[in-house]
Amino acid sequence: MNEANTLGYHPGTTFIYRINAAAKLLFFLIVSVACMTTFDTRFLVLVALLSLLVFKWSHLKWRQVAFVVKFIAFFSILNVILVFVFSPQYGIHLYGAKTVLISAGYFTVTTQELFYLLNVTLKYVCTVPLALVFIMTTNPSLFASSLNRLGISYKISYAVALTLRYIPDVQREFGDIKDAQQARGSELSSKGKLTTRLHGIINIIIPLILSSFENIDRISTAMQLRRFGSKKKRTWYTAQLFRGTDALVVGLAILLLMITILLFQVNHGRFYNPFQ
Repeated sequence: MNEANTLGYHPGTTFIYRINAAAKLLFFLIVSVACMTTFDTRFLVLVALLSLLVFKWSHLKWRQVAFVVKFIAFFSILNVILVFVFSPQYGIHLYGAKTVLISAGYFTVTTQELFYLLNVTLKYVCTVPLALVFIMTTNPSLFASSLNRLGISYKISYAVALTLRYIPDVQREFGDIKDAQQARGSELSSKGKLTTRLHGIINIIIPLILSSFENIDRISTAMQLRRFGSKKKRTWYTAQLFRGTDALVVGLAILLLMITILLFQVNHGRFYNPFQ
């Protein structure tokens, strides 16, 4: 698999890369909580635009994230469809109004339901670009040392760093197994039938999971042999200081969270209702 297409840390020179890893994590977590707890469309649109702008500033290439974005888009669309199928009148209940667009009995389409589904979709737009930026612009070693500076145990910090490092490894292993399967005659490219490709991918996932367990056991054994965790503290080969820019990033995240709390008071709840 091409290294440029793996989902993991890719060195860069933009200011996004220079932001402290812990500050980026706090920004992502706080903003995600703010977006998940509110259904105020105005706020979600604002954060979605900010999220897309941050992604643009990071200068990440589309080929690096295309597969993940398409994968998430597929399941987000599926989620929206299922929400409508199982509860097509939920928007009417939420907003206390009914504007029929298409009359189809149980599956009647209303403006209120579409508005609710729009809010659900915006939540994905708010969080997915930020998650991708965090994963692909954060050096795992710097991230571990930054978490440790915040008072988090170095064992937990190191585990998180190993997880970030393992993501591109899993992708590479998936690509290797896929190439091997195709060399044996399995059609897993876009030329093959969907059912054939799904069956082939399932056959890849099983050995991939088994090899992942073997790698985890190998890494754990190597760390134990090096007496990892025997001391209360440890030094770091790389470290990143918390600067004024990082404080501004965290401050912006807290400000967005405070706006969410304020909107709870203004809207008398989680939902912004333009139909009143």
